[in-house]
Amino acid sequence: MPRRVPPCVATLDDRPPKGPGWALEVKWDGYRLSVHVEPGEVRAITRGGYDWTRRFGAIVAEARQLGHATMILDGEAVVLDEHGRSDFGLLQRALGKRPSLHDAGEILFMAFDLLYLDGRDLHDLPQSDRRRLLEPIVAGRTGAIRLSEEVDADADDFFRVACELGLEGIIAKRRDKPYRSGRRPEWRKIKCVRRDTFAIVGYEPSTVPGAIGRLLLAARKGDGLVYVGGCGTGWSYQESVKLRELLNAIPADRPAVALKRKGAIFARPLLVADVEYRAWTQDGKLRHPSFKGVREMEGEFEVYEISDLLVDNS
Repeated sequence: MPRRVPPCVATLDDRPPKGPGWALEVKWDGYRLSVHVEPGEVRAITRGGYDWTRRFGAIVAEARQLGHATMILDGEAVVLDEHGRSDFGLLQRALGKRPSLHDAGEILFMAFDLLYLDGRDLHDLPQSDRRRLLEPIVAGRTGAIRLSEEVDADADDFFRVACELGLEGIIAKRRDKPYRSGRRPEWRKIKCVRRDTFAIVGYEPSTVPGAIGRLLLAARKGDGLVYVGGCGTGWSYQESVKLRELLNAIPADRPAVALKRKGAIFARPLLVADVEYRAWTQDGKLRHPSFKGVREMEGEFEVYEISDLLVDNS
């Protein structure tokens, strides 16, 4: 049984794929997580390979009760709002040290794939077969571990309803394909409002003392980073001051991107920002970006890859 499996990551698309060969699910807004069950040990591993077992106590405890000696579940850790929608901000506060209306016990694990079961590696099985093995294990559960349901509907209708309900979007997966790590075309994500993760390479100071005016953001391109614009909204004054303190603690000797901007303060790209935006401009910059959260970078897949960029020419 592998100690870690780098996750399969969905490719961004602008519309749902057609045909019966695609399985459809809700796109969850949380932390990607794999749950490894072994005799005497259960581990919760993040997308970047970090062991966060202690942060997900309820999920780990329930995984011990699923009735299998060895198993790797792939899914998303989420906190649901009062309407049953996953909310990344609520999840961050539930995992944080500051007082919150939500605690770690409210974090759910929405399981959507099964990669290993009772000594058998399932990677090479098609998605439909892995799903058939997963469902008896977690379907119908109402505790910390639940099944991410497949939706039997027309893809365009499902996407429209998901957006009307205020969900982040949908996921489409090819039923006949094996599980492969990395960003893959057989998994597609279609977003109602686009939201992705970008490296923070610096900031422009605000006219308000101690605060940030704009975050400077970058995406991956090949082996490096490329500047994709600045973000100046989405935080409170207190959040802005804290973010400035974090960036001042990791100064860069030289900018991580090719950018000359008077007054800018550059930082090492160790933090990533979750950013909501409308589209891309023709010159490859984010249109109407809004800051939604910050976290430490866990690995290369944390940062949006420019090769997936869908330019909006309208």
